[in-house]
Amino acid sequence: MKYHRLISIILGSVCLLLSYSGSLAQAAYFFQDSNTSGYYDSGLAFHSGQSDVEQAGPSGDKIPTVSGQNVFQGDNSLRIRWTSKPGGDWLALVIAPGFPFQDLSQMDTISFWVYSDSGLSKSLLPNIYLEGAPGTAKSNQYSLSLFSDDIPQAMWTEMVIPLSVFVNDPNQTNIDFSQIKAIILGQGTADGEPHSLLIDEVKAYNGGSASQAVASPSSFQAKGYDSHVFLSWAANTEPHLGGYYLYQSVNNGADFQLRKILGPSDTIYSDFTREQGNNLQLKYKIAAVNIAGQLSPFSSELDVATYDMTEDELMTMVQEASFRYFWEFAHPVSGMARERNTSGDLVTTGGSGFGVMAIIVGIERGFISRTQGRERIQTMVSFLTTADRFHGVWPHWMNGVNGEVIPFSQADDGGDLVETAFMIQGLLTARQYFDQNTTEESDLRQDITQLWNEVEWDWYRQGGQDVLYWHWSPNVGWQMNHQLRGFNEVMIAYILGVASPTHAIPASLYHDGWAGNNYQNANSYFGYPIFVGPPLGGPLFFAHYSYLGFDPRGKRDAYANYFIRNQHHSWINWKYCFDNPKNYEGYSSSCWGLTASDNPWGYLAHEPIPSRDNGTITPTAALGSMPYSPLPSMGALKHFYRELGDRLWGEMGFYDAFNLEEDWFANSYLAIDQGPIIIMLENHRTALLWELFMATPEIQPALSAIGFVSDNTSVEGVEERGIEVEIYPNPAPERIMIELRVSEQQLLSIEVFTLQGKLVQKIQENMNVPPGTHQIPIGTAELGPGLYMLQLNTESGSIIRKFLIP
Repeated sequence: MKYHRLISIILGSVCLLLSYSGSLAQAAYFFQDSNTSGYYDSGLAFHSGQSDVEQAGPSGDKIPTVSGQNVFQGDNSLRIRWTSKPGGDWLALVIAPGFPFQDLSQMDTISFWVYSDSGLSKSLLPNIYLEGAPGTAKSNQYSLSLFSDDIPQAMWTEMVIPLSVFVNDPNQTNIDFSQIKAIILGQGTADGEPHSLLIDEVKAYNGGSASQAVASPSSFQAKGYDSHVFLSWAANTEPHLGGYYLYQSVNNGADFQLRKILGPSDTIYSDFTREQGNNLQLKYKIAAVNIAGQLSPFSSELDVATYDMTEDELMTMVQEASFRYFWEFAHPVSGMARERNTSGDLVTTGGSGFGVMAIIVGIERGFISRTQGRERIQTMVSFLTTADRFHGVWPHWMNGVNGEVIPFSQADDGGDLVETAFMIQGLLTARQYFDQNTTEESDLRQDITQLWNEVEWDWYRQGGQDVLYWHWSPNVGWQMNHQLRGFNEVMIAYILGVASPTHAIPASLYHDGWAGNNYQNANSYFGYPIFVGPPLGGPLFFAHYSYLGFDPRGKRDAYANYFIRNQHHSWINWKYCFDNPKNYEGYSSSCWGLTASDNPWGYLAHEPIPSRDNGTITPTAALGSMPYSPLPSMGALKHFYRELGDRLWGEMGFYDAFNLEEDWFANSYLAIDQGPIIIMLENHRTALLWELFMATPEIQPALSAIGFVSDNTSVEGVEERGIEVEIYPNPAPERIMIELRVSEQQLLSIEVFTLQGKLVQKIQENMNVPPGTHQIPIGTAELGPGLYMLQLNTESGSIIRKFLIP
């Protein structure tokens, strides 16, 4: 049988508690085996209200047991089957054989093994608490999700809970840990669905040792947002530090509950609070814990409130969080952006170019000072001056300490022209921004100009060909043989190549190379012409990376107006997800965005074609398209944050991707995905990066040489064709309100159907709805109780929403 030891407690060196060597005299066993068939005589199960828990035995109140191949060890395991419903309760008391009281006063750890046939999300795990001898209280309850990851499918997994959670609870009263009657599992999330776990080897033991006390955390701070609180504290380098316990109170400090166990290297935490309600008044305090589980004194208590944020405030919040990736998580030596949040010393050239632009946004938004931003970019520029270069071109990956190339693949161990173009795009934007007449800013401008002048764009023509090549290496030469032909993310490489003051390429290469092979596309998708590029536009990073600095508004070349092209690309991507042809869980008008990202099986450039759509949504896709599709992009931002934020939002903003079909959320951040979020939100709000880059003196002559001309239709005359629909209240006892948010004049018909498809009410027919927000009240008293479908028929398709009449 396959066993898996999951170290689910995230206390870093507190894992030393798991070194218990196994003498039975050192452990208090609450369950090993049952000597009865089909139930555990010392295990009691009760339920109330609409909740349910399986019961067994002649008295009908025992915990069932199972035997056979799924037993962890011994003859049998406990089986807990439950359904948790609002207003109900259930509990399963695991008591040592013969109902003795167990002395846990000298112990530090509770552990048991669990097994699930189908796997179980940690959010659905039961609560755990302790019951003392008669006359003493029960402990407070804690969700097992505090101590566990998701329970994998068909794999025994160990749960490890430090007793210090209960012993040091600031609200704990009247419980004698030398006389513990039972370890109790009870109702957690009331989702109304049946769940089941097998449980075995339930024990308490002493796995740690006495250790030096640790100091209370210092500089504890908290800031409230719409649906979360961001907390931070000073780093603690004491050798006996095991981690931190964060406590929260929702009732003005009358009691505090353990909210999160954090590791010894943690100094920030985003506490997503929306499930507790809106506009909360909260208190927090934090304590450090040593490797033996002993708590330090608590920090001072912090008062903080959450509040309903405007759309503008939400965008600033997302930018601020995404900025942390490029500021607080930057490489400590080079200042460069790490490829992802697990990359260590590996830094990325293109993602760091995005990071330069993110720092500029950080200055303008007040996240850091101008001096701080200039110093960080100077650190990056100094590093780039001495880092490995290949005819002036940096590699894709480098070591952030010494600048040595780290091969991206076996033959990709030299210069990467596209990554370099993304870096130069950022550096030229910074050169325009730092325009003050000071020695420091003048030196930075000169250093950037030197790096810009040293990029040999013409070398990457591979002997004077009419196309640019992506890679060159002194070890393998042109072996990669990857031509830069469009349409994809690399337009900026040709614009910069033509603009180079020292190693320019002819403007003709833009047409013969970039646009020289299957570039144009005369088709329309969902009614939107795409002009250039692959069917349905490709992954959305095609519309982002080259346009972080290059402003596509108000101009066109011989092939397209690229603002319109990218606008249509974004709307095609939205409409595809809205239509959801593969019927994936979660896809909707506010849950969309297909682009390159992590997914449950690895990494893929997701796009709206069947072979590259696997149910994975990537936040940077919709948010990076904010300048092109503000209405659905803002709808996605609100949905990602407010509805999915408990699993999708972290300390550095939105995690990379999620797949609701697989119930999977990434725990990763990637530089090339975080960057477009903060940058394109700013371009939508102020056009800051667009205006800076386009003011670079070398750019306008290059665009003229290529053949770009003025075309005002990029902003005027191109409206979004979309509609958002909300129904409230839902359930609706007497009437419902339909709220329509319309971005383009619509001709609508509104009808109500039963789930069986029977038309029961016509609300409106061929109603002409102008742009804006509209509210339509509908009486429901005549329909009778049941579940109904509201269908809005538009010129481009139908929208269906369900509502319930109780």
